[in-house]
Amino acid sequence: MPRRPHPPLLDHLLQAVPRRYRLPVAPEAPPPKTPAAALAVAIDHARLASERAQEPEDAMRQLFIDALAQLIREAMRADGGDPAYQATVLARQAPQVHEYIALQTHAEGDRRAVRAGANAVAHPARRQHGEPGPQRDALAQLHAQATAGAWSPLADTAQRLLATAQPDQGSPLQRELARLLEGAALARLQRAAVLEGDPQVQAYLALRNRQGPRPGSAEAMAYGSTAQRRGAAMEARATQALEALARRLDAAEGSAGIYRVVTSMRAPSTLPGSAERAKSEWDAVLLRQAPPRQDTPSAWDLCLLLEAKASVDAATADFSRLQRGLRLLASADEDAVYSFATHQGEVLLHGTPLRAPATLGDSGLAGMVLYCTDAPAPAVPHLLSAASRMHLMGAPPSLAFATDLAHGRQADAQNLAPLWQLLLQSPQWAPVLHQYPTLRRVRELMVHVDDLSDAVMH
Repeated sequence: MPRRPHPPLLDHLLQAVPRRYRLPVAPEAPPPKTPAAALAVAIDHARLASERAQEPEDAMRQLFIDALAQLIREAMRADGGDPAYQATVLARQAPQVHEYIALQTHAEGDRRAVRAGANAVAHPARRQHGEPGPQRDALAQLHAQATAGAWSPLADTAQRLLATAQPDQGSPLQRELARLLEGAALARLQRAAVLEGDPQVQAYLALRNRQGPRPGSAEAMAYGSTAQRRGAAMEARATQALEALARRLDAAEGSAGIYRVVTSMRAPSTLPGSAERAKSEWDAVLLRQAPPRQDTPSAWDLCLLLEAKASVDAATADFSRLQRGLRLLASADEDAVYSFATHQGEVLLHGTPLRAPATLGDSGLAGMVLYCTDAPAPAVPHLLSAASRMHLMGAPPSLAFATDLAHGRQADAQNLAPLWQLLLQSPQWAPVLHQYPTLRRVRELMVHVDDLSDAVMH
């Protein structure tokens, strides 16, 4: 098994960092104070019973059903409910909403295609060479309608232009207008514009707007810019803490430059493992200068991988990618040297230390991988992950239960019982069944940036 290239001081410093996000061994919360906590208790009971090849207690089965029903009821409340979930339920029961959502998957590309087609005939640079008159005015109108996203008026204008164009005046114009009118992109945009007037679609859009700004809007772009700046600031703070750690280790060994920190380290394509859905770029990495080796270029050993996250939940959502990223690194040939691109330029890394993180147990992994954040630890631990909640509430029995609630019908919680059996028997539900141990693993890797800095300085 590959060994960690760690000096005792590094192990000591990492063990000294408080783990304020750590969760208890079991999600014991008797009596559970929230439906989510109750679900976590029931699910983990099912997991433990499954591992012992035993049947879970009937009381836990009923706790699961009642808690899931309550979670759905709370999400469907008109006042203070979950607009994202309500939008999902509405889409399930209204075909026109489902059609509208399907059209939105093409919308951005369709808008670009139609605007490109309009520019091909009506861009101001093209119009300036034309003769003043109705055709030039109509082309100006076509361009304005494309810019404004007025798709049905644009189609009418294009149709008039095509009908009035003289063959000897512009066969290229006719071809471009015909291509624009016959293309699927304009038809889809027109259909979406019609559907936006449907009451059910308007209700869906109102729910979507309650979730935050719509994609592509000025508000969404502003929010994205703010989030990007916050993420960059978090990465900068985490990198500074890691650089202080490198200086502390250098001082302990009495020589500068033995340790270094690189950022945005990208896995090379020469690694033989699969990069599919794997983390291939690491925010900040602590390296140690490797001893010289015969017939091998000067290279570095991997010591510590750090990922900066804006929230606790963001780390949980990232964990599966991180695990695949570690497996990608572990595919390195022990005797090879690999070139990694970083913000500081190319660095050469020995293969053997790259294999270490994926081979270590949970306690050892916490000494080679860190999630770093400045987010506060939740006052009440989140025992049910967002992904598990989504999986449970998005299952067909849950959506059917929610649809009954939406229509004011009597909703029978026992119709959720099949999910308990799926949890126990279906491989597709294994991530939910094992969701609490996964949460614990993630929290073990999490440190607050201030705690990391303090541990380095003292």
